[in-house]
Amino acid sequence: MAFTPLHDRVLVRRIESDEKTKGGLIIPDTAKEKPAEGEVVSVGEGARKDSGELIPMTVKAGDRILFGKWSGTEVTIDGDEMLIMKESDILGLL
Repeated sequence: MAFTPLHDRVLVRRIESDEKTKGGLIIPDTAKEKPAEGEVVSVGEGARKDSGELIPMTVKAGDRILFGKWSGTEVTIDGDEMLIMKESDILGLL
């Protein structure tokens, strides 16, 4: 993949949720919500302070994360649907 996010942006691949409930009911595609869990594919170098000092990224490629329902911008890269979001949109690591 030839895409590298800039600054404090992160490229994320969604991790699909189970197709069944804990009780065994199958959830149809029309009733599924988009998952708010993903895997970090690549990260930018980090944000910069007003003084020009680099603020390093907390997440790294391979991390599993949780993010907000409406976070990020959906893009298609090499046929894969992914999200580009700011690091501040990430709620936590799994």
